Amino acid sequence: MRLVSWNVNGIRAAIRKGIDGYFSSIDADIWMLQEVRALPEQLPKNWSWPEGYDVHLHTAEKKGYSGVATLSRIPMEVIQTGKPSKVDPEDKEGRIVVTKHGGLTCINTYLPSGSSGEERQQLKETWMNEWREFLLPYLSSNEPVIVCGDLNVAHTEDDIWNPKGNAKMSGFLPQERQWFSDLLEDGWHDVFREKHGQGVKKYSWWSNRGQARAKDRGWRIDYFLLNEAANTLVTDVRIERQGGLDISDHAPVILDIDY
Repeated sequence: MRLVSWNVNGIRAAIRKGIDGYFSSIDADIWMLQEVRALPEQLPKNWSWPEGYDVHLHTAEKKGYSGVATLSRIPMEVIQTGKPSKVDPEDKEGRIVVTKHGGLTCINTYLPSGSSGEERQQLKETWMNEWREFLLPYLSSNEPVIVCGDLNVAHTEDDIWNPKGNAKMSGFLPQERQWFSDLLEDGWHDVFREKHGQGVKKYSWWSNRGQARAKDRGWRIDYFLLNEAANTLVTDVRIERQGGLDISDHAPVILDIDY
């Protein structure tokens, strides 16, 4: 089975840039997209989601903002749309969808950014802590659980091209990095790091400034986090920079499991 997590940086722009061809070439069973930024009625009238997939779209209340979508060609049951939060009780920013595909549970997440200022950073950190608690019951499941998405945090110095220069930037703050360590201490597996090892610098997002893409000056902020039952099924995981960056400023992360 193949799963893909991808921040598409706006599905309407991605359509114009040729995401349909990418849907076909990657040939995933489950796609979990973040930052869709479109209501259903805003999608092009002559366009449709890939044939053969069930689609569940959770949009933000604000047009052109946030939103996640899960696509599955395996029969899909939507378990939960949105996550109650002190800062966004109705998940009006469209940040989480929980689905079940047979015995497999998938949690598609687009974690808030704190880069616009201190108030937003505080909202982000509150959301992060609540999300960690939200995930805990899934850890003990005997069935595989896969959490994925753009988490807007680079965990270690291996996950960012200039750790010293970004030490005070949202997304690489000490408390954010500790939060991610706490997730792993809880029992979640950062499957990409476990498979590729320490010291390997591979990124999933690049700024549009300063030739960051050309110079490969990026951040790894897109993840698959697996519980123990799911981790035993992994056969491969990779970040697909080539081609993916023609569509978005994020590269898709591709996970293959024996399921």
